[in-house]
Amino acid sequence: MTADNYIVQEMPIVGLILQSLCTIPTEGGPVLRMLRPDTPLLPDFSQGFGELYFSEVLPGKVKAWKRHRRQTQLFAVPCGLLELVFFDNRPGSATDQVLFHTLLGRPEHYALLRIPPMVWYGFRARGDQPALICNFADMPHDPAECERLPADSPAIPWLWKEQR
Repeated sequence: MTADNYIVQEMPIVGLILQSLCTIPTEGGPVLRMLRPDTPLLPDFSQGFGELYFSEVLPGKVKAWKRHRRQTQLFAVPCGLLELVFFDNRPGSATDQVLFHTLLGRPEHYALLRIPPMVWYGFRARGDQPALICNFADMPHDPAECERLPADSPAIPWLWKEQR
């Protein structure tokens, strides 16, 4: 996408939202937008800004499973390709027990993904290059606020195989 007209798309899990991002071609390499004041997924910052950090995922390595109790995250992957899996087991959620798999990264899947609180997620880099996640969170990381499960947890109906 090369214009600032955002396309916002609800995903199969309530609160999980994908927004197109602008890539501006230039002679020396593209400019990759992530956030602007008019970004539809931008959280409410009346309580302040959380943090922005990068996480590198090595090819084939799995980082799973995790969920935040209160934190909302915005993920973009400016380098590489990331395979993400989400599982909703929130009691009372309209999408309780839904499992969703998607790709995020360049060039075909450059977008902003909003991850709501209490949704389990895991990911791994696809291909032979690392993937770089930019995570824009609405609150600073607090280890006591997040939960983790091992990648092979029977609580989440997903098997991380070599190829999918």
